[in-house]
Amino acid sequence: MKRTLPFAVAALAIGMGTTASAQRYLTEVFSNANVTITPDVTYGTNINFLTSNFGSPLVPTDIGTLQTLASTTGVYPAPYYDPADVSTAVKVTDIKMDIYEPSQSVDTETARPVVIYLHTGIALPPPLNGSPTGTRKDSSAVENCKRFARRGYVAISMSYRLGWNPLAATELERRGSLLNAVYRALQDVRHCIRVIKEDAATYKINPNKIVVFGEGTGGYISLANATLNDADELFIEKFRPDPFDPTVSFIDTNSVGNIAGFNGQLTLYRPNGQNYASQFCVNTGGALADTSWLADGDVPMVAFHTVFDPFAPFTEGIVIVPTTGGPVVPVQGSNLFMTLVNDYGNNASFAPLPSTDPYTARARALYGTTQTHGTTNVLINTGAEGHFPFVRPDFPAPAQEEASPWQWWDPNSAIAQTVVSAGPPPITAHIASLASNPDMSATKGRTYLDTIHGYLNPRIVCALQLGPCSFVGIDEENTAVTVDVFPNPATDNVTILSGQGIVRRYRVLDINGRQVAANTVNMHRFTIERNGLAAGTYFVELDMAAGTVVRKLLLD
Repeated sequence: MKRTLPFAVAALAIGMGTTASAQRYLTEVFSNANVTITPDVTYGTNINFLTSNFGSPLVPTDIGTLQTLASTTGVYPAPYYDPADVSTAVKVTDIKMDIYEPSQSVDTETARPVVIYLHTGIALPPPLNGSPTGTRKDSSAVENCKRFARRGYVAISMSYRLGWNPLAATELERRGSLLNAVYRALQDVRHCIRVIKEDAATYKINPNKIVVFGEGTGGYISLANATLNDADELFIEKFRPDPFDPTVSFIDTNSVGNIAGFNGQLTLYRPNGQNYASQFCVNTGGALADTSWLADGDVPMVAFHTVFDPFAPFTEGIVIVPTTGGPVVPVQGSNLFMTLVNDYGNNASFAPLPSTDPYTARARALYGTTQTHGTTNVLINTGAEGHFPFVRPDFPAPAQEEASPWQWWDPNSAIAQTVVSAGPPPITAHIASLASNPDMSATKGRTYLDTIHGYLNPRIVCALQLGPCSFVGIDEENTAVTVDVFPNPATDNVTILSGQGIVRRYRVLDINGRQVAANTVNMHRFTIERNGLAAGTYFVELDMAAGTVVRKLLLD
């Protein structure tokens, strides 16, 4: 017997998976063809610490002129941009971002969550940082942002100001210049957040659902953004040139501005009526400046960290300069601070997530275990929900321990082939970075991003209330069950045929997980009429004795 059932009101052109609106953000419901990339958008202009000459007698005049322009036109003459122009000593730079979004021609959602992506690079440009990576256009940055956009987020890969002195003679000098570099980058992030909130209607974003995702150095910045809420926190002991003088910090806010980025001689940011609040923090291979910055009520956090990271300590230790091996500043790693995040209850929204997906199961299985490389033993802490430890092989020398298995680059690019150490033998940026990523490849990097997104996105959905938490986000469920959907793609009616029992009920979901059709059928074969549904991708959810079965449906 054949039965025909009409679709309910049609919705959008690109579909999604199961379980209400959550699936939009869990699975890739858009294709690359549906992702729009707007590159090189200027979100701010501020003083360039890489190219300015602060020892010049022109500095006071330049600062006065720049501050006046910042408060009036916001337009800066060409000599302030040109490092070779000796008529000015203080230089400025336009700070840019690349915006990845589901094309607004196919996505009618008007309040989309945002992911701001902060690249790695020890606050120096490649290859000066000894690496082929360190920009907003890194392979991992681009791939991450595309994956977020294909899931329905608006993703922003932003640059931030660089510049510090890793070759300074003393640890205190290196510490001071690095802390200031990270602080300026933090100001840039907070300015970027204010700018995109001001333009929320243009990009169709929800200004109250913002994720800040940092990789490597970007992880330090994202953690600072989530936890540095009080200027007094800049005066903890490790931030003081003289640990016995609590009144002086390496970061002079009168000079570089307050934690919002305002009111300093060397900052040009001005308020625009928006705040810089964000709602979620992701750290990938970074560390927290100090656990005293953590507090009850901080945003939820997820952290990814290799257990034997040679640069950013997994539990706690000293930040090491990759190019020189020199010590900089003591910090706390994911293995330590994520237990405190949970003690404060800041990750309580993750509790409903089951262990039935492989990513959650893997992370939880590692808690409480001891990992060994040679004579070094590392205990992975329990009570650290939201922490995903990566256990990598103990590669033989000359390889180091591994830091960032999710990174990859073109080994033949000009930057990768730049000599960063004269040797002998000469060492290129590619060779130097292989030391802590010895089996680097695009395939390997993307595999690690599979894990990162598989673990992360359900937690974003829970924390930002983008959908229910008691689910496992997958494209199609029970693929072993024989259910045919034909023709597929279809131009008219669609027939559902179950080879393994009766279909009790079906639902059709649109891009936002809204139910556009549902009916009780109690049949093994039936036909659904298109009934004017727009072209695109949909998912049909079938309730059967074997469980829930989901099949993708394409309509031409």
